[in-house]
Amino acid sequence: MFRVLPHALPRSTGTASYIHSLPHQPRTFRSFSSPFSCLSPFSSSSSSSSPLTSRFPRHSRSTHYLLPVAVAISVYVVAELSNLDFSLLHSSRSRGSSSSSSSSQAIFLTPTMSTSGSIAPGRPETLTKEEEARLKEFWNAALRVFGVGAPEDSESPSRTPAAVEEENGDSVAPHTSPDRRKKGTLGRLLSRKEKAGLPKKETAVAADAGADTVLDASDDKYGHTREFKAALASQTPAELRDAFWSMVKCDDPDALLLRFLRARKWDVDKALVMMVATMNWRSKEMDVQAVVGKGEGGAAAEKDNDFMMQLRLGKSYLHGLDKEGRPICFVRVRLHKQGEQSEESIERYTVYIMETARLMLQPPVDTAAVVFDMTGFSMANMDYAPVKYLIKCFEAHYPESLGICLVHKAPWLFSGIWTVIRGWLDPVVASKIHFTKTTEDMEAFIPRENIPKELGGSEDWTYTYVEPIADENAPLEDGARRNALQSARGDQIRGYETATRAWITGGEAGENAAAERKAIAKKLATGYWEMDRYLRARTVYDRTGVLSPNGKVDFYDYRKKPGAVETSEDDID
Repeated sequence: MFRVLPHALPRSTGTASYIHSLPHQPRTFRSFSSPFSCLSPFSSSSSSSSPLTSRFPRHSRSTHYLLPVAVAISVYVVAELSNLDFSLLHSSRSRGSSSSSSSSQAIFLTPTMSTSGSIAPGRPETLTKEEEARLKEFWNAALRVFGVGAPEDSESPSRTPAAVEEENGDSVAPHTSPDRRKKGTLGRLLSRKEKAGLPKKETAVAADAGADTVLDASDDKYGHTREFKAALASQTPAELRDAFWSMVKCDDPDALLLRFLRARKWDVDKALVMMVATMNWRSKEMDVQAVVGKGEGGAAAEKDNDFMMQLRLGKSYLHGLDKEGRPICFVRVRLHKQGEQSEESIERYTVYIMETARLMLQPPVDTAAVVFDMTGFSMANMDYAPVKYLIKCFEAHYPESLGICLVHKAPWLFSGIWTVIRGWLDPVVASKIHFTKTTEDMEAFIPRENIPKELGGSEDWTYTYVEPIADENAPLEDGARRNALQSARGDQIRGYETATRAWITGGEAGENAAAERKAIAKKLATGYWEMDRYLRARTVYDRTGVLSPNGKVDFYDYRKKPGAVETSEDDID
């Protein structure tokens, strides 16, 4: 290992530039960070080959023994290399042979954002012909899963030989060859031929299907294949359909499906498996509707202190917009102490915040920003389980929802922790993570006037929790009104599904159906807000006027009200 000696560093050129001149830079810094890795309970057995542990006999390589040694070495190195950018210590390494891929790197202060106000690729407004063909194929498969497939004599898009050949490549072939499918069961309608040259696949029998559904079990990080099977075995098509439309809420249905397609690189099979697995997770495992239906009022009434304390402290909160118009979730890591809340409560709180953030996405913005404020961070604040769960939510159940993630003022001891976390991340997600050390760094992503003063910005605003108000959730008890609104929405949904089948078929009828689908999608979006208060308990953002009853979001209304008094978590007992 190359050892960096204090007297060997040329002061005139700076440490960072000197390090860049060294041969085999990635190897050098992997060795540098390895002493921190040994402090983590998640370290692999290969850590014994690190330059620190290799100096000691195996029986003495314990955390208690290494901790003071690692800390002493770390303090010395940090003092000598204080000019070295934090991110250089953690140059990302993607899995397998793609280590040089730019998509797998968390580069310091290198925003990879689209031009403000523009619509990103792969959205309903910017689809290419090939992408639209994939969307049609996805809708065709989804509708069949939901039990509302096309009539027996209708034509549905299928794969061309070129598309099958290029399935593992970067290009996407158009689907122009119609295939009349007259299979009467769910399994037959979903079955696909095994692709030549791909990893071994496993076949799962869908309950009451009557035929096999071929699933790709490779690259299945979160067990979507297993959950897909469980969903088909335990839920009816109508239940899966209800779970899907309950997730749509005020979204464009096309936009929701496109999230899964983009997350699975336009592979329709994998996107379908991921979506059905997510529907199963939402309706059976997490019961998302119960989380948002109970909300803060229900938790307060039941004296659910674990859940409410996180809100009252403002451990994380939604406030403001970044330069791309994305709503920002600030996470104050110093307020979390491992063991203070149950794991179940933390997971429920995470989903609650994410569901609330979804309602604050104002088209064409369809992603959010997350800022981890590491000010005052210590090892007492580190808790791997919530971090792992948050990563799973973003990658497995809320695909394509993260725009950027800023890790602000991470101390040197976070180095080893980041090494562990980095290994859990998908390369695409990792590419959205940026480390910032100063307010000027953060300004590359968030306007200074939108950065709270506690982070060095100019926004004179502090999070304040407003307690639930009596009877604010009374509409949840009005079952008759809710049923009437749901019935009207059900008619719109059926109209959208009918138009979608015509759109899939193509031709002149398909062109007319495309316009009809857009019109119905707008009605579904506005109609959701008419029934929102009959489905969702009020949040602190409803009570403070940030989220209006019609779905409009205004984080900065307080600026129009001079003399407003703000309090902080220090005012909370």
